[in-house]
Amino acid sequence: MSKKTDFTRRRALGLMGAAAGVGAVAGFTPTKFAIGQQAKVRIGTLLPYSGTYARLGEAITNAMVMRFAQGKDMLGGREIELIRLDSEAAPPKATENTSKLVNSEKVDFLVGPVHSGVAMAMAKIAREEGVMTVIPNAGADQITGPLCAPNIFRSSFSNWQPGYPMGRVLAEEGKKRVVTCYWNYGAGQQSAQGFKDGYADGLKETGGDGEIVKEIGVPFPDVEFQSVLSEIAALKPDAVYTFFAGGGAVKFVKDWAAAGLKDSGIELTGAGFLTEGVTEAQGEAAEGIRTTLHYADTLDNPVNQVFRRNYREMWGKEADVYAVQGYDAAELIRIGLEAVDGDMGARGEMVAAMENAVIDSPRGPLKLSAAHNPVQNFYLRKVTNGVNAVERIAVEALSAPSQGCSMG
Repeated sequence: MSKKTDFTRRRALGLMGAAAGVGAVAGFTPTKFAIGQQAKVRIGTLLPYSGTYARLGEAITNAMVMRFAQGKDMLGGREIELIRLDSEAAPPKATENTSKLVNSEKVDFLVGPVHSGVAMAMAKIAREEGVMTVIPNAGADQITGPLCAPNIFRSSFSNWQPGYPMGRVLAEEGKKRVVTCYWNYGAGQQSAQGFKDGYADGLKETGGDGEIVKEIGVPFPDVEFQSVLSEIAALKPDAVYTFFAGGGAVKFVKDWAAAGLKDSGIELTGAGFLTEGVTEAQGEAAEGIRTTLHYADTLDNPVNQVFRRNYREMWGKEADVYAVQGYDAAELIRIGLEAVDGDMGARGEMVAAMENAVIDSPRGPLKLSAAHNPVQNFYLRKVTNGVNAVERIAVEALSAPSQGCSMG
């Protein structure tokens, strides 16, 4: 069921005390688009508000609300109406849910989803209908590959990206025998491919030798890992690269420690989602785990410091990468609408403004590739006292392959 939220000036002003101060949040340019002064901008979110990924959907939405509040809940001189629809991270429902937002709710912007399987169906409809779309999490490589379109943007990552730098790190450190273990669906498979590509490139550059001794796919969203952990223990690799998130990541890390693997000499690594936003639930089991991601709690830049403080004050919890991606999704929408003074009919100018955006993000510098995928730094992080602390930049300004993308 969808949930509509009308933002009001009174509510926005109430939030501004907590939200003011991130990035360039000066007063917006007065609109010259007459209709924009009458009609609200309808933004539909197709995100998980229940189930395994509910916390991710909440973080994305919270950060969007915060960013919009910083502009007094106005975009291009128009008020905002947010229509929330629970995706349930369920691909079979994706077509129906997307159609509801686009055709029934007639949203101006579509934002979502988290799950790559949902994203595939959503992107196909967005392409057909031409609705402006920003993807704040789902990393399906196809979205900025064969399914790319002028109206589709991503504020997160491609699934290939977070794995690539971890592969390079392990190769450069001389890890010779590596296992990959991941949820066996699109996101996990593409993440593992990124890792393998990075590992191969790292071996070439260092002149080292190494191999992926085993790939272990776990059915999504299965969280029974005992047989997998037994297999890894028997293989005795130097390191394991994983792709799990949310509740599954909590379970895997705790089971890893309980099985005695934490002290076995086998290093557990992964895409940053393994420990992102869940270290408190993982507790001591997460200590020392290294991951690579385009964001980290301890990034030492002024925008991130203010962003985290504002998010904490507004929502009573810590921000994470999902919140950053939601915040930057809202910023992309703002840039597009401000460029055309709220005129949704000025599609070409809006797309151009979003394509050329250079965002001073909490994650660091952010721009978009020709396929509308983020070009961004990826950081090597280590869980230290429950925090994903930055060790260094693993790969700077990493772009993702976009085979099959044609914007024609």
